[in-house]
Amino acid sequence: MTDPAFWRGKKVFLTGHTGFKGAWASLLLRRLGADVYGYALPPTHQSALFVTARIAEGIKHRLADIRDLPTLRAAMAEAEPDIVIHMAAQALVRPSYEEPVETFATNVMGTVHVLEAARHLRSVRVILNVTSDKCYENNGMGSAFGEGDRLGGDDPYSNSKACAELVTHSYRHSFFNGRGAARVATARAGNVFGGGDWARDRLVPDAMQAFLAGEALRIRNPNSVRPWQHALDPVLGYLSLVERLASDERFVGGWNFGPDTASEVPVGTVVDHLIALWGDGARWTADAGPHPHEAAYLRLDCAKARSELGWTPRLDLAEGLRLTVDWYKALREGRDLRKFSLDQLDQVADTAQA
Repeated sequence: MTDPAFWRGKKVFLTGHTGFKGAWASLLLRRLGADVYGYALPPTHQSALFVTARIAEGIKHRLADIRDLPTLRAAMAEAEPDIVIHMAAQALVRPSYEEPVETFATNVMGTVHVLEAARHLRSVRVILNVTSDKCYENNGMGSAFGEGDRLGGDDPYSNSKACAELVTHSYRHSFFNGRGAARVATARAGNVFGGGDWARDRLVPDAMQAFLAGEALRIRNPNSVRPWQHALDPVLGYLSLVERLASDERFVGGWNFGPDTASEVPVGTVVDHLIALWGDGARWTADAGPHPHEAAYLRLDCAKARSELGWTPRLDLAEGLRLTVDWYKALREGRDLRKFSLDQLDQVADTAQA
């Protein structure tokens, strides 16, 4: 449960605020009364949540690249934030094969730049680096990964996220370890979905684009198992972690935020849910490939967040997918998506009176 009293008036420097999960985080932070300073590249889709929900209203933000250290330093120094939440990233496996240099430059050196800019500011009390569940070295055995498991990754995206974890570890121990230093943590989640996501080669947005166009969804690996969760569940977890970090150094380090085991299901199960919710002749077909390697099975052990943070997902798979399909149908119907998104936020996060 987030605490509006904690967030009211807090200055939050949020990278990646134009992205899908970053836009939901921006909306939630503003609902809680925080002053948000966004830093990110422009949104990549005309119907992205950042655009349709008019996220820019009520926040200060700069469209710029985290690979540009001087500009990032200047923006962060101008904001003088209490809290830094780093969400900007190249966030997809398949594009990382196409643009590995960009992926490593963004996810690894971008993280270096954010931490380097933050370490020179006395105002910063908490830093949260959002990485990925794919930061773990996946041996394909199907066991759930805990925070102490080995980091790694074969594809450029997964490897870059493991590297970002190592960078954060190094900065935490080298520069954020004295009295009064900012407290630093990482958050690991993956396979999120929700309204306003248009990322290429991601199951739910691919389905929504296909169904909106009256086309069949093409599926690569229907038997691949993933921990599926609506974006608001991990975002709420991130904010809970920040609140604890601000008052207790024991919360530094890595944290997993994943769904209940009932939401760890094959791709085909999610597609069946989406087709039933959408109706209107929605359908899927097999995409024969060729495709680059992706792990067939990935699960997270989130006992630490549940026991030490008191965090649990608020949405099961069916309810999260219903909210998502409702959002895209609202887009199709020309609804006011800022109001619609805020209504969904209030429904999940209990923030209507914050």
